[in-house]
Amino acid sequence: QVQPVESGGGLVQPGGSLRLSCTSPRDIFSADTVGWHRQAPGSRRELVASVTKSGNTYYQDIAEGRFTVSRDRVMNTVYLQMNSLKPEDTAVYYCAAGPNKYTYWGQGTQVTVSS
Repeated sequence: QVQPVESGGGLVQPGGSLRLSCTSPRDIFSADTVGWHRQAPGSRRELVASVTKSGNTYYQDIAEGRFTVSRDRVMNTVYLQMNSLKPEDTAVYYCAAGPNKYTYWGQGTQVTVSS
């Protein structure tokens, strides 16, 4: 079992916040680039944000200024802090990891933004 495991999804009101977590049996802190992706019903899966093993971060426009990706070496966990959530952020969020490409994918965690 080398697939990442996501947690932290749920139902939140517009404007609210959630923090997603991604952990793995692999050393995703030192060895992998980790990307948070999402897929809404009827839409293609898209990359939201990522962090490289050297700590460089990347954000899609949809996430810029609202989402923050961070890592914890001790916990071997990558987080996605999501603030100012909008209904259009509703999707299944996936963590993917790998040394050169997104080889290992988690099962996803549902995020629903609704009043």
